[in-house]
Amino acid sequence: MTSVEDARKFYAQLMAANAGSADPRLEEAFATVPREAFLGPGPWAVVAGRALTTGNGKIMTPSADPVHIYQDVLVALDADKGINNGEPSLHAMWIGRIAPRPDEAVTHIGAGTGYYTALLARLVAPGPVTAFEMEAYLAARATKNLETYGNVSVVHGDAVTGDLAPSDIIYVNAGVVAPPAPWLRALKAGGRMIFPWRPSQGVGLAVMVTRNDKGFACDPFMRSWFIPCVGASAAGSAAKIPDLQKAARSRSIWLTSDRAPDRTATAIIGDVWFSSQALGGGRRR
Repeated sequence: MTSVEDARKFYAQLMAANAGSADPRLEEAFATVPREAFLGPGPWAVVAGRALTTGNGKIMTPSADPVHIYQDVLVALDADKGINNGEPSLHAMWIGRIAPRPDEAVTHIGAGTGYYTALLARLVAPGPVTAFEMEAYLAARATKNLETYGNVSVVHGDAVTGDLAPSDIIYVNAGVVAPPAPWLRALKAGGRMIFPWRPSQGVGLAVMVTRNDKGFACDPFMRSWFIPCVGASAAGSAAKIPDLQKAARSRSIWLTSDRAPDRTATAIIGDVWFSSQALGGGRRR
């Protein structure tokens, strides 16, 4: 029989390979953070195959043995609302890309029960991590699950309507039509934000934003879908909504208060717009 420790170690190796990160601490984090501690008591409902898009066909693990959840599968947290623990390989890629470093400040939006918050907390310790969760019962579970992580604060509240603390990393796990302006302003120099961009039903992209001295560079790097972010998932009637091709061509993000949209605009949504022109002046064709 495979022990939980052996299963977790092998799982961590797979996640590190998926991430393609040169940071050995990423594998160590996946190997030391117990996923089962964030899922509630088993057996667990695993979401796989057609259930990823239809919401049907969940599979129950054969027992409450945690060895069953050390695979690249989503685990349901609230089946009725479509809330799950997230696909580990996707998060491994995202965390590898955003490259957390010790002492950095992280804001995690859509923390759920805190599993990926815990991974981020280990990677930036002793840097502070603020985890926002809108659902009260999930925030309560995250607070309990993360009580041994001294650098984490869980906030049951809305990350959209208020200002965020200055952040080196903003890690968003809910789909937005555009990142709210306060999120962009909260990024420190050299700060990175990763978010699921969903300006329409036909567009779902993971976007990496980096703030430098010229502005906000953006890189839509893979297809992605998350449940909608409350308060940031609907565009106004005046919005310019891109199709998938135009969205994928975006190379920078601007606040309309800093620069008016021009002919390079791929999307204009509220007080934020996306441009096909890179910050260095190059344009994506």
